[in-house]
Amino acid sequence: MILVSSCLAGLEVRYNGSGSLDRRITRLIEEGRAVTVCPELLGGFSVPREPAEIQGGDGNDVLEGRAKVVELSGRDVTEMYVAGAYRTLEIAQEMGASTVVLKEYSPSCGSAMIYNGEFSNMKVEGIGVTTALLRKHGIQVESEISWLGSGE
Repeated sequence: MILVSSCLAGLEVRYNGSGSLDRRITRLIEEGRAVTVCPELLGGFSVPREPAEIQGGDGNDVLEGRAKVVELSGRDVTEMYVAGAYRTLEIAQEMGASTVVLKEYSPSCGSAMIYNGEFSNMKVEGIGVTTALLRKHGIQVESEISWLGSGE
């Protein structure tokens, strides 16, 4: 069983109320091979919401208390991102997910690249909070770019 970001299934749950539909993901869901999850909604956010970025590091640093997740307005939303990550971990463990495919660049879900924390549309190497937590617990996390690009 695979756990996938809800937005990749076309659900309009991204910060701006959009989705990132990938028909290969919807096919997996229709075949009963994948289940959707949105760490931000699990953390208590609504749609739409302000964009947020990690400042001071990446998801590993957030979990260690060395960085924070901040909205464009400056509001610190770290606790909500961490809460959503832990709830996603619970779901992945409950369902015995073999793989988790998450949306690249997200402060929750990025698995190779995230935004730089300056709201300048610049990306840097790093991972999101949920990805960091899942990997700390031995769960394989990939982005839709790397996983779907592999022909899965």
